[in-house]
This record gives sequence, structure tokens and C-alpha cells, in this order.
Amino acid sequence: MPVEFVRYERPAPPRWRVYGLHLLLFVITLITTTLAGAEWITGKSFFLQGDAVKLSGWLSSAEIQRGLLFSLPFLGVLTVHEFGHYFTARHYKVRATLPYYIPFFTGVFNTIGTFGAVIRIKDRIFSRKEFFDIGLAGPLAGFIVAVPVLIYGFTHLPHVEYVFQIHPEYRAYGADYAQHVYRGAGQGLTLTKPLLYRLLEYWFADPALLPHPNELMHYPILLAGALALFFTALNLLPIGQLDGGHILYGLLGFRRFNRLSVILFISFIFYAGLGLFTLHSSADVWLYGAAPYLLYLFVVFRRTLPTPRRALLLALGVWSAQLALTVALPGLEGNPGWLVFGLLLGRITGIFHPPAADERPLSPARKVLGWVMLIIFILCFSPSPFG
Repeated sequence: MPVEFVRYERPAPPRWRVYGLHLLLFVITLITTTLAGAEWITGKSFFLQGDAVKLSGWLSSAEIQRGLLFSLPFLGVLTVHEFGHYFTARHYKVRATLPYYIPFFTGVFNTIGTFGAVIRIKDRIFSRKEFFDIGLAGPLAGFIVAVPVLIYGFTHLPHVEYVFQIHPEYRAYGADYAQHVYRGAGQGLTLTKPLLYRLLEYWFADPALLPHPNELMHYPILLAGALALFFTALNLLPIGQLDGGHILYGLLGFRRFNRLSVILFISFIFYAGLGLFTLHSSADVWLYGAAPYLLYLFVVFRRTLPTPRRALLLALGVWSAQLALTVALPGLEGNPGWLVFGLLLGRITGIFHPPAADERPLSPARKVLGWVMLIIFILCFSPSPFG
């Protein structure tokens, strides 16, 4: 006799548990970003003090407050960004989760306390306009908050005595400490200033109070604003299903966008790997680095082309062109740090955008706003954000 099998769906968890998880992740991330901010500001590590490891926190209430000067504006921009996506999705009756915050802290080496936050879209998005609006709302909302954060930071710069409290050894050099302390390039972590940062700095900051780039991490509000611009630009990369990809897809449509996305992705990887190999590279670099790098290129390009053979040919072509360009222009270097993000794009998020059921073009007002967002991307983006 026929047997009918009934499929039972797992019941949804109670709302208090769902909301409790989001709130818990936010609180943990607030704690980790506050600790991370305190580490940057004070120049200490939570667990490491010199060569010793201590299990009891060294943070005083004053240092926690200084850490909050980083965590609150930084998480504020991040939260506004994610809720921009969330509320726009809800406007279109697209189910979406609240933000999942991702804490990250070691207490041994410096971090920013988080890997960011994400929301999960639980319904299909049906129109090009909806993709555009939901993708654009997050970075636009975050950008609108990030700019005032930076302006406040530039208009409330402390006196140079603030640096001497952190580095008492600099006091002997006075206000010209940077000329004596940072005589060479590449000393310590620096954030490259994108164009918008430079403009706001020029318009609002007192040049006599501006920190040296190597001291920026001790200025929590400026650091939060600079990182907010970095993450805004990262999300606005016009590739795949990043926010910038949704925006450019809305502007160009399915076919034209996906063709352009492949070109942009290949260009992104091409720039990132420039300078890894030159004719002057050591034998060890060639022996132990060439094969893994070629394998990396094959892996990231595999999903951009229909066959493994074409992906391999593309990997060889990119590698050869990178080498030829560094021979023609000695000293030309990209940014290998982007290769990690390129792997994420090529293998996880993907570089193609799915089609929408409704492919009607955007209204003229939305098109203008879309190109404005691409200008914002240019203003916030830096090819080598970390020095």
C-alpha cells in the first residue's frame, strides 16, 4: 500500500531567543571594540605587558571611557549601515534578520574588535529597483553618519601634550617630535588617507594639532571615522553581490553588469598581485611562491569562466602580465592584502549578480543617486588602505 510521508518543518525559535542572540552579539562586540580601542589609544595589549602574560585586566575606568570613544562611533556607523539595509528590506516586505555582529578580540595583538556585522535576507528580491534600494541604503546611511564623526574628530583635536602622555619619550623633541621619531618610512601601522578624509582634514582641522599618521590610532574618533570610510568603500566595490555590485547592477542591468563585473574583478586581482614576483625576486620566492600563487589565481578565477582550462589560461595570463609590467616599471607594487578579499569574492560571495524577475530600468532620480554613490566610493577608497 502507498505510504505518504509528511515533511515537518523545524519550528521557528521563540522571538525572545532570536532577539536575545542579536543583543548578546551586540553587547559582546561593544565590549571587544571598546577593549580594542583602549589598546590602540594606550599602546598596551590587554594580556601582554612586555614579555609577561597577565590574566587580569589592566584597564582603568578612564581607559575604558577612552575605548568607548572609539567603539561607540565606530559601532554607531556600522549599526546605521546595517539597519539601512534592514529597514529598506522591510519597506519592500522582504524578510530580513536583525544584524548579526561578529566580535573579534585577542588581547595579544591589536584588532579593531570586530569583523563587522551582517544581516541575512530570507526572501527573494524580485526587482532591479529593490536590489538597488536595499544595496544602496546601507552604505548611504553609514556614510551620512561617518562624515559628521570625522568632522567632530577634526574640530576637537587635543593639544600635542596628549601624544606626550602616551609617549613620554617624545616630550624631549617638542611639537616637532615626528621629525625625530619617524625618520624612515614604514614605522608602525598607518591608515592611508582617502580623498574625502584629506578634504575634511583640510576644511576642518587645525594643522598644528593634526596627528602624525603613525599616531592616528591614538585618536579614537578619527580612527573610528577613518575605518568607517574604509568599510564604506569596501562595501561599495562594484563587484558581484557587494552593496556596490547591487548598485551598479541596478544601473546597468543583468547582462551588462555581469560582463563588467568580471573585468573589474580581474583588474582587482591584477592590481593586488603586482610586485609579488619580479626578475629580482630571490630564488626562494620563485621556488616556494610561484606555484602557490598560480594555484591561488586558478582558484579565484575558476568561477569566472565556464571551464577549468580557460580559468588556468586566465591565471597564467594575469601572472605573466603582472610580471611584464613590473619589469617595464620597476618598483611598481600592488597591495597583496587585497588577495584575501579577492578569494572571498571569487569563492564565497561570487562576482556575478543574479537576475531579477522585474528587470525594468531605474527611474532617472535613482540613476543619479547611483552615480553619486559611485563618486562616494571613489572619495572613500584607497588602493592601499594600510601602510
